[in-house]
Amino acid sequence: MTGARRAPREAGSATVFAALGMLAVLAFTALCVQVGGAVVARHRAQAAADLAALAAAAALADGAEACSAARPVARRNGAGVSACEVEGRTVLVHATASLPLRGFPGPDVAEAVARGGWNVGRPADVEAG
Repeated sequence: MTGARRAPREAGSATVFAALGMLAVLAFTALCVQVGGAVVARHRAQAAADLAALAAAAALADGAEACSAARPVARRNGAGVSACEVEGRTVLVHATASLPLRGFPGPDVAEAVARGGWNVGRPADVEAG
C-alpha cells in the first residue's frame, strides 16, 4: 500500500503550523504567568501596607518613630514602603511589590495604600460615645 503523495509545495507546512501553534501557546502561558504574578504582587503589597500601617500606628502610640517601624515590617512581607505620612494620630503607608516578570508592557510594581491609627475613617470632630 502506498500513501497519497502530496504536492511538493505543501511539504513541511505541518511543521510551520506546529511551530506557530507552539509560539501561541508559549505567549499565552507567559501572559497567564504575568497576570497571575500581578495579582499575587497586588495582594502582597496590600498585606504589607496593612501590616506596616498597624506597626506604624503601634509605634506612634508608644511615642516612637512611626515610619521607621513600618519599613522593616513591609520588607519582611516582600514589599517596600514608597511613602509614609503621619497625620495627627493616623499613619498613611504606601507600599510597592515587584512583579515577577519584567519587560512586559505595563507597570513593573504593584502599589497599595493603608491607613492605621485612631479614629480611622471617622471625622475628627465625632465623639465616641
